[in-house]
Amino acid sequence: MRIGIEVNGVLRDTIEKFKLFYEKHLIEKNEDDFVNKTFEIDEFGNEEEKSEITNFEYKFLGEVNSLNLMNHFSFQSKEELFNFMFEEFPMHIFGHSPSTEMTTFNLLNEFYLNNRDKHDLVIISDEMGKSKPATLFFLSKFGCLLESIIFYNQITSDKILSSFDLIVTSNPDIIINYSDKLTIIKFETAYNKQVKTEHTICSLKELSETLNKIENAEII
Repeated sequence: MRIGIEVNGVLRDTIEKFKLFYEKHLIEKNEDDFVNKTFEIDEFGNEEEKSEITNFEYKFLGEVNSLNLMNHFSFQSKEELFNFMFEEFPMHIFGHSPSTEMTTFNLLNEFYLNNRDKHDLVIISDEMGKSKPATLFFLSKFGCLLESIIFYNQITSDKILSSFDLIVTSNPDIIINYSDKLTIIKFETAYNKQVKTEHTICSLKELSETLNKIENAEII
């Protein structure tokens, strides 16, 4: 069986790192970057400070319950969002993100060692531009043992994802669009709880047992 294991949401908590970096670099801006201060003399001859908001306000728009970040973080345009993620801070966001669990890569490597002779195990990730080398750094930093890594994008996704028998993912789009084509194991997150699927795990420690159930069901 050819098994794809997604990076974002399954191995890497990209959303949490994005949220922290957004808050630090866009919300917690120097006040002078956001407020235009002027001074006027009142009728008593005292200097009075006037402040006028002159720039766009960056703020959280609500709980991140989808992967459409424009719905949850204010940006002036999609181009600004993409530039922030993939041009200005890709290494900070993708390379230095935390793993989804403290033991993510211990569990992943154990799963790999127990299954490498039975299955073709591949790391897959939806990446673009500079997030690719940042993701390779992330996987290296945490000591990922899997040999095969495949990056895909919107253009190549169907060709690449359809080549697998089973995918472990947190991406709602993959869960919805590929459930009829291949077996999906959903790694549950805040942004995919509403998406229903037959197989769900909340930790990689559940992966082996879930895979065994799927294999036994196929034999029966």
